[in-house]
Amino acid sequence: MCYVGKPDLPWLDLNYICIYLPIHAFSLIYAVHVKDINIHAEDIKMIKLVITKLRNVFLPQNFTKRGELEAVRCDTKSEILKRGCPVSMIIDPDSTLHKIRDKPLSVGKTPVQIQPQEIRLELRPGQPYTFDFTFKRADGYPVDLYYLMDLSYSMNDDLKNVKNLGIGLLNSLKRITGYARIGFGSFVDKTLLPFTDTNEEKLQKPCPREETECEPAFGYKHVLSLTDDGKNFEEMVSQQRISGNLDTPEGSLDAIMQAVTCVNKIGWGNSTRLLVLATDAGFHMAGDGKLAGILEPNQEACQLDDKNMYIKSNLWDYPSVGQIARKLEEQNIQPIFAVTETVADVYRELSKLIPKSEVGVLSNDSSNVVNLIVEAYNVSKLSSNIIVTHDNLPEDIAVTYKDCGGQKEHSDKGTCNNVNIGKEVTFSVTVKALKCIDEKTFNIGPLGFNEKLTVRVKTRCECECDNELNDKHKHCNKQGSVVCGTCSCNSGFLGQRCECSLGQKDEAALKAQCRKDNSTECEGRGDCECGVCKCHLTEAGNSYYGPHCECDDEHCEKYQNKLCGGNGDCKCGECKCKDGFEGAACHCKKSKDGCITTSGKLAFHNLYASHVLECPEGPNVAAIVGGSLAGVALIGLLILLLIKALIYVKDLKEWKRFEKEQQRRKWADGENPLFQKATTTVANPTFTGDS
Repeated sequence: MCYVGKPDLPWLDLNYICIYLPIHAFSLIYAVHVKDINIHAEDIKMIKLVITKLRNVFLPQNFTKRGELEAVRCDTKSEILKRGCPVSMIIDPDSTLHKIRDKPLSVGKTPVQIQPQEIRLELRPGQPYTFDFTFKRADGYPVDLYYLMDLSYSMNDDLKNVKNLGIGLLNSLKRITGYARIGFGSFVDKTLLPFTDTNEEKLQKPCPREETECEPAFGYKHVLSLTDDGKNFEEMVSQQRISGNLDTPEGSLDAIMQAVTCVNKIGWGNSTRLLVLATDAGFHMAGDGKLAGILEPNQEACQLDDKNMYIKSNLWDYPSVGQIARKLEEQNIQPIFAVTETVADVYRELSKLIPKSEVGVLSNDSSNVVNLIVEAYNVSKLSSNIIVTHDNLPEDIAVTYKDCGGQKEHSDKGTCNNVNIGKEVTFSVTVKALKCIDEKTFNIGPLGFNEKLTVRVKTRCECECDNELNDKHKHCNKQGSVVCGTCSCNSGFLGQRCECSLGQKDEAALKAQCRKDNSTECEGRGDCECGVCKCHLTEAGNSYYGPHCECDDEHCEKYQNKLCGGNGDCKCGECKCKDGFEGAACHCKKSKDGCITTSGKLAFHNLYASHVLECPEGPNVAAIVGGSLAGVALIGLLILLLIKALIYVKDLKEWKRFEKEQQRRKWADGENPLFQKATTTVANPTFTGDS
């Protein structure tokens, strides 16, 4: 913008000054108009300001002063403006958003439920950028439902009803969405003590003896991939037999982890993914495997063999609730816990830890399972509540959300309740790069839906100046180009303005001339240009000087907090004292007082004697070392004697106490009636004593 003067000065025409006024005639025109026209002093100040600003625009000066580092060009906008940089010369790019894929929301066979689908953000570090993310539930969006059933013996009557629910369940789901698929899997528990009886006979038939059809003990088995064929579902499920185990809790989390991670085996598609867990018991979790000697944590990977059996059941521990919640969120699978009344409270607590999950109460024989599933999907928060969050978020990037109504700010998840089919909602997403990073990618999307917004983030940390394509710029002595205010010299030239020609010397040799005694280049106080140090400014605004910028006049000894005691000048780190003063800090006043006798004569002999110094004798090293060793040995000996004396006194007391106890002891005179002598004397009755 070019802004000039007051409206009552017609000769200061905007077009005239901005277009037709030659730059080199500014000063002359200023003088002429000031002399010929009678104007006020305040108008003169205004005209000077106008001409100064025009000079800054049309005749820009070098921003850096002599001796200043080029780094001073980089600062906050307010500080750069204070230093006199014109606004037009400030490079301060804003964060920007570029939409790569932005298909409109639509319905149909392949509906589009989110907008945009892919964006690129170019962010300034530390500056948040906010954009809108739109979601609209499409009518007829397909549903994939995987039925995961507990086949322990207590679920025997439930299995009989599940065998006949395939067609009814499919028809009920199709009435809601138009297209649905169902699959089936079963589980019991790990086949190790104390979870399952490991007797060979019991492993083959863990059911009671009266049960004729019984499946050998197993952990998890995938039975049927997702299909829209209800008859096939009923045929495959009808072939399943009940099994059993020892303890009450089951391996539910093991089965969920495999059903979630084995995406290709199960056949999860681009749909609303539902996982129904039907059981009448609680569940084992991470750490319980130690009871069977399993120490390896769950690896969160698909481990099904050719027969679709979980082969790591007895090698990996149960997964934790946190692992299950994370994997369900990653795969956009929404669990429905169809459980009996006895364990409903347990699974309600579990549901609080797993977003987008529901709990339904089964009847004793699971006869209400179809109604339970339809109600959980169609009425509950599974379909009506939308939660938007992110995954694979890189380090040094922060993402926050505002709810669709804008009531809740700065949350790590955006939520919107009561979103019916066809309703469009918008979330505000704020992304911030904490520091300069290379291009990173992460995803944003609603839980329970496969569609994701891909966000590519890169930071704007490089200079983005509008550089003139001229490698012979006059500012660089026609030996380089200007890049963001500094010279980028052509080959063979260097220097702040490319004023130095290397000639037969290389750059290293020139820089070596700027090092004193192979130390830092220009002592770290200047720039080496063409083998000569160009010194920087000191903190006080003065300049370092010397061949290697080794000198300054601000760092000399002080006396009474005054540089050189206030009695001299600091020159290259040393005090140059004024007449009448001496000393390292010019703190001594030259005087003959104290050296004159009462008769007024100089006491030369005293003065001479005071200047004859005798060198003191050096320390006796041998005596010092010997004395130290002797002292240490003596102290150690005294400590040993003291310890010995304490031990002797303690033992003496113990001995005297023992003697007193001996004297007090009295022995009974009576004989023990049970005591018998070790020898027995037998007399021969026929012996008369005659020899």
